Amino acid sequence: MKQKIAWFAVAALLPFVVLVSAFELVPLIRMVIDSFQYDGGQTYSLNHYVSAFSNAYYRKGMINSLLISLYSSLIGIVIALFSSYSITKMPKKIQTAMITFSNMTSNFSGIPLAFGYIILLGTSGIITLLAQEAGWNIQSSFDLYSWSGLIASYVYFQVPLAILLLYPTYAGIQRSWRESAALLGASPLQFWRYIGIPVILPSIAGKFSILIANAMGAYATAYALVGGSYNLLPIRIGALMSGDVVSQPHLGSALAVILGLMMIGAMWINERMMRRVRRDLR
Repeated sequence: MKQKIAWFAVAALLPFVVLVSAFELVPLIRMVIDSFQYDGGQTYSLNHYVSAFSNAYYRKGMINSLLISLYSSLIGIVIALFSSYSITKMPKKIQTAMITFSNMTSNFSGIPLAFGYIILLGTSGIITLLAQEAGWNIQSSFDLYSWSGLIASYVYFQVPLAILLLYPTYAGIQRSWRESAALLGASPLQFWRYIGIPVILPSIAGKFSILIANAMGAYATAYALVGGSYNLLPIRIGALMSGDVVSQPHLGSALAVILGLMMIGAMWINERMMRRVRRDLR
């Protein structure tokens, strides 16, 4: 009987394995192989990787992608820390509604998000025109089609995702801990400083790495807002693949591998930080 159940479990898992292999593993392996192909695929070498790191234009794209991921993730997780805690203090029905809304907005990204920002804060956006009628020129301090505009659009989909990830974290803080701390004379600030924050800090660090990976791979929102005028690594990869000037898919594959390694590196560093934090808290 147990053997039949085991075979059924394997058979039920087979469609998932096929889908993952067909749409993730096979393209990934093909991309890595293409990144080493040179001279029209006739030879294999590291020339594309050398070009990627020796070209200042591509290096700038890597730095910009890393910075926008760090800034948007930091802003997003700070906002989400307070927002998700506030949600836990609301009635259950409101909590459910807020989590549902966060789930919906976390998936509202890409071209629809960029289009929404353009309608509201673009050159002829609703808020921009209303502010001009009131005598305030928003574009003198905020340009949607610049670094600040990209940060604002990235933060939009980072905050709800961070809320979804951090909301369960506060469940780990038991009410009895607060009551015990209060009986011992600890203030709410002291409770959070010595008990609450140390407990949730490893989880916060883990969520931060997820946000970095989420922002680093974002393409459609940035491309819809700034096109090729701002140097981000996903935009450079798209340009090389689609051939805006000259199609160079092998170099694009090399940049895609580098982007993937950057994401893995950021998550690895964060994981090391989490381990150190856990060790220090013991």
